[in-house]
Amino acid sequence: MYNDDIRIIDLTPENIADYGVCGYKDVAKHKELQNKIKWFKEYYPKGLKIKVLFSEKGGYQGMLEYLPGKYAHRPVNAEGYMFIHCIFVGFKNEFKGKGYASALLDECIKDSKHQKMVGIAVVTRKGSFMANNRIFLKKGFEIVDKAQPDFELLTLKFDKNATTPRFKSDILENLNEYKTGLTIIRSPQCPYTEKNVNAILESAREKFNLKPNLIDLKDFESAQRVPCAFGTFCIIYNGKVISHHPISNGRFENIMTKLI
Repeated sequence: MYNDDIRIIDLTPENIADYGVCGYKDVAKHKELQNKIKWFKEYYPKGLKIKVLFSEKGGYQGMLEYLPGKYAHRPVNAEGYMFIHCIFVGFKNEFKGKGYASALLDECIKDSKHQKMVGIAVVTRKGSFMANNRIFLKKGFEIVDKAQPDFELLTLKFDKNATTPRFKSDILENLNEYKTGLTIIRSPQCPYTEKNVNAILESAREKFNLKPNLIDLKDFESAQRVPCAFGTFCIIYNGKVISHHPISNGRFENIMTKLI
């Protein structure tokens, strides 16, 4: 599976700017990368890990991000577990289907056992911006909870007697805080929320005559109170979630045209 071209690199506060995150490489140019690095440095002492799949020929080709479940940026109860935020492999097709995602997960499993965690938890769904459950089920994870519209919470337990993680019971109740108008919630944990959100805010004002409310999440407690299982991004209009993950301005305009 491995060859001399591929390495798994642990990002640190000292080297993260050298490798970038999620395809963003230019710190001076990309505000989303600046925000991600600042967020990384805040949670790194709390146990945050980002492992990068790096090819000498192809560059940055994948990553795995995880941290102790207490600090999960999803609305879950998963204390005692290691929690995976995201995993992907293959900006280039030649790096897909080679077993690299499995290798990244093996690193997480080994690290979690070494840190005496009771298991690992992850939220999955079909579609964009989040891994589906397939790779986790192959590793022995089990589906333990679900949240609207199609999110699943999976766990791999090391201690079979450990309390099973669950989605927060008040996810839908928290929508009551956003009954009127347009609200966009985002976190620096996900770097794909800078450029698109700015365009969405402008469209909301200029095209739909709305006064959008932008909420930048400041900490893990706030992310765990978001009324969407994605945790780090949500668009709400008049008390209804209209996007559960980052979207383009074009997609936003299509949604709003049907609603207004």
